[in-house]
Amino acid sequence: MGEWITSIEGTDQGARVALILALTAAFLHAVFGALQKGRHDPLLSRGAIDASYGLMAAPVAFFVVPWPEPHMWPIFAGAFVIHAGYKLATLGAYRRGAFTVVYPIMRGTGPLFTVIGAWLIFGETFNGIQWLGVAVLLAGLYGLAAYNMARVTLARDTLIPALWLAVLTGLFVAVYTTYDAYGIRATADPFTFLAWFFFIDGLLFPVLAARFYGRMDNPPTLGPLALRGIIGGFVAFASFGSIMLATRLDQVGEAAVLRETSTVFAALIGWLILREPVGPVRIALMGLIAAGAVIVEAGG
Repeated sequence: MGEWITSIEGTDQGARVALILALTAAFLHAVFGALQKGRHDPLLSRGAIDASYGLMAAPVAFFVVPWPEPHMWPIFAGAFVIHAGYKLATLGAYRRGAFTVVYPIMRGTGPLFTVIGAWLIFGETFNGIQWLGVAVLLAGLYGLAAYNMARVTLARDTLIPALWLAVLTGLFVAVYTTYDAYGIRATADPFTFLAWFFFIDGLLFPVLAARFYGRMDNPPTLGPLALRGIIGGFVAFASFGSIMLATRLDQVGEAAVLRETSTVFAALIGWLILREPVGPVRIALMGLIAAGAVIVEAGG
């Protein structure tokens, strides 16, 4: 599999596969966000998910994929620190603000910074049509956040710090997307990066979650939490793995923008499965998000 991925890098086939992977990552990221924001405290959910994918990745890292080259260990250390910051910012935003408000801001801030980072690090450039697409997508994302913010009644007293943390999360999204794209390109086999990343990334938050769980007055039952962690672990593998492979096959900026259609998928999941009302304004704003992604891809 790794040999096939490397063989189609920079080809038309690789670009098509990258498009499919980026859209797959968008859908799965919406599912992942809902799992993390669910009925358990976000730290407990994150700890259960990280423990699951860390344990699942360990045998693959040690016994299946090629061993990392020596220069990869500092890269893994940097990824560990960046993702820890991202998760802390995400947890802070989820604890202080409504999901429908903070999630679009997180996802809207990320692609703009990622496009800039991809230009600085990889020399990737967007043409005028693609920048128009980015503007349309951001207008839809921030418009959706503003529309939801005007109507939310939950946790309004902590909304301002939640918004700042959401912006910080978006910055971390851009940093880790760009940095991890560098990391997955730095090793001969992309699955070496993915396996070792998940194993190393799964070491910290289970410990933090266990300490938090031990201090709770009424801790939740472990069975449903463990099930959420296992499901989230598989979703994380597929979501993060898809977007990282997409960044190896094609432009980092394009993959980052396409991934942010996750907000559309999140709304569709809420409408189709949870029976949440959408309304014409949200439909129009989601249309902007989808249109922006299409413009970016068509313009490239």
